[in-house]
Amino acid sequence: MIFDIITIFPKIFDPYFKESIVGRAQKKKLVKIKIHNLRDYTKDKHKTIDDKPYGGGPGMLMKVEPIYKAIKSISTKAKQVSNRSIKQNDQTKIILFSPKGKKFTQAMAKKFSRLSQLIMICGRYEGVDERVAKHIVDQEISIGDYVLTGGEIPAMVVVDAVTRLVSGVIAFESLKEESFNKTKSIKEYPQYTRPERIAINNKQRRVPKILLSGNHKEIKKWREKHKT
Repeated sequence: MIFDIITIFPKIFDPYFKESIVGRAQKKKLVKIKIHNLRDYTKDKHKTIDDKPYGGGPGMLMKVEPIYKAIKSISTKAKQVSNRSIKQNDQTKIILFSPKGKKFTQAMAKKFSRLSQLIMICGRYEGVDERVAKHIVDQEISIGDYVLTGGEIPAMVVVDAVTRLVSGVIAFESLKEESFNKTKSIKEYPQYTRPERIAINNKQRRVPKILLSGNHKEIKKWREKHKT
């Protein structure tokens, strides 16, 4: 199984992934972990991966362009069939770590362990342009009802939880079921940053017009309405 992790802090993972069960699984070639620096997929000299949100608000958002380029570059399906959606390969799943995502569970880890490729996007700053969640990834995932500074730790959690379920990593009799309590998800409104429009899978994906209006009263209403 291949884990592809997209991040702006690629060196964070080395110490953990070289140790313990995950480290041994890699040495046995049962899993392969590839770390991709998101800044390598930018086109400006400053390697910009974030920008201010349309409609105003605190912080910066991660841009859709470099993330889309990274996914297209590393997605096996995208390389083989360029005119089909990058989300159509049932052996590859693309996930984005987000506080409003579906709670990561043992059942989810089991499903992931049957894949051939799991691509993970580690968010940072105030969030990620909503078009990534809507048009690029298969699923948004959260590891708990709390806010972290980025998706790198959740990526480590998922790799760890999934790796131990990959055939041959741990003796079957040693694996134990775990149960988790269901809790209410954190609600957030969609956010967008530049560019105003971008072609994703041969379709133009635009920022909602209300966020470009400058009418902060209506923007606030829109955001409240679209919280999920």
